[in-house]
Amino acid sequence: MRYAGRVPGPPLDRFVDDIYCLSGVPRHRRVLVPPMPSAHLFINLGAPVQLSVPDPAVPSATLVDGWFMGLWTERFLLEYPARVRLVGVHFKPWGLSAFTDIPMLELRDRYVPVDVVWQRALERIRGRLGELGAAAEALDLVEQELRSRLVETRSDTLDLVTQVGTRLERSYGSVPVAALGDAAGVSGNHLTAQFKSHVGVAPKRVARIYRFARLILSVDARGPVDWTEFAHSAGYFDQAHASKEFKDFTGHTPTDYLALRRRFPAQDRFPPDAGPMPVE
Repeated sequence: MRYAGRVPGPPLDRFVDDIYCLSGVPRHRRVLVPPMPSAHLFINLGAPVQLSVPDPAVPSATLVDGWFMGLWTERFLLEYPARVRLVGVHFKPWGLSAFTDIPMLELRDRYVPVDVVWQRALERIRGRLGELGAAAEALDLVEQELRSRLVETRSDTLDLVTQVGTRLERSYGSVPVAALGDAAGVSGNHLTAQFKSHVGVAPKRVARIYRFARLILSVDARGPVDWTEFAHSAGYFDQAHASKEFKDFTGHTPTDYLALRRRFPAQDRFPPDAGPMPVE
């Protein structure tokens, strides 16, 4: 499967991590996606994608054309078709709030059709993408769409969440949230309320997800792994805390995860392999 992506320029880069295209035959049809610090836009130009969660009581969903996903706080499974063709956007945890007035609490751990967020837009966007042959042209088109929908006059509360969220991002969640509220001159309750509105979760949960992302993205399964050192460098109190977090977020112990990654190594310079992992 081929990946082409880019980080957009200002001011989109305050809200978007990257815009990307995936196309071709996937190395793994089923992948587990742990909680990561992003919301998503998927525009599917190929066969349907299946989404499910580990709880067998929750029915799976068939994702056909295009959908938004808010910040997810639990792992989920994606099953790709035999050939993939989709265009996507990774928003920063607060980023989607800059392109819609829908409270992000309503999108936490949920997916919704694109037209719920951008009314009557999906058919037009998919039609234009379907006419393009080059990935660069598709990325240009999606970037133009984002620029046209960016709210120029943003609320003070979104600016507050962006400021605090950026510090969490840069510190990988290691800065105490209370200190961030004090630095911003707001109470903890006010900061939590604004994060729930613009992100969908409290700032402590965002910090937790950034901390886990640092842990899993820094592990190189090709060599020996000192989990104690990794846990400390990622900001965990001790290895036991990091191991529990790892199990909660991935369903695997760190040892089992290493064994899986050694059987199915992540592809170099292929971001879709960085956090998600194959399902046997």
